[in-house]
Amino acid sequence: MNATAFAQQKVSHVIAGNKLYREKKFDKALPEYLKAKETNAADPVVNYNLGNAYFRSVKFDEAVKSFDNSINTSPDSALKQNGFYNKGVALSKQDKLEESIEAYKMAVRLDPADEDARVNLQKALLELKKKNPPPPPEKKDKKKPNPQQNKNQRQQPPKSNLSRKQVEQLLKALQQREQQVQQKMQQRNRSAGQQEKDW
Repeated sequence: MNATAFAQQKVSHVIAGNKLYREKKFDKALPEYLKAKETNAADPVVNYNLGNAYFRSVKFDEAVKSFDNSINTSPDSALKQNGFYNKGVALSKQDKLEESIEAYKMAVRLDPADEDARVNLQKALLELKKKNPPPPPEKKDKKKPNPQQNKNQRQQPPKSNLSRKQVEQLLKALQQREQQVQQKMQQRNRSAGQQEKDW
């Protein structure tokens, strides 16, 4: 089969997959996208569509892999941004908060104006904070503490999870970034309003 025939075959499978996806027949869309991927495994759009179909079919591991394939092969920053966002959602569904936070951060870096990505990042950070609350303050016992025991406790390395302070700093940085974006949007709206002529 020549290259043109392969391309036409891929396009027909993508079209069929998209039609089934729009009809919410996600399990039937999957084989079409997989057939399209057989003709070009590195096609970022096919991998992105495949990731969405996996996600809707509640196959989150496969969705994450497909979004990664799309992200790694796409020259289009908008497609990469959408891939990172969807990857973050799929990871959140699996309760992989640290990984989802990283995906959302990348989505926000690629498009700082993406409100959904920023909101989901904040939610994931708060959820992580709830799951890993700071330890309660130590209660003072009436007994005299054993100095050897305290010495051993101090020698233990701290946990590698994000600390409460780090999470708060991330949230604060996100809020500042959000304010900057809103200010830029307001400035654009003001300047756009001044340039328009009322006929």
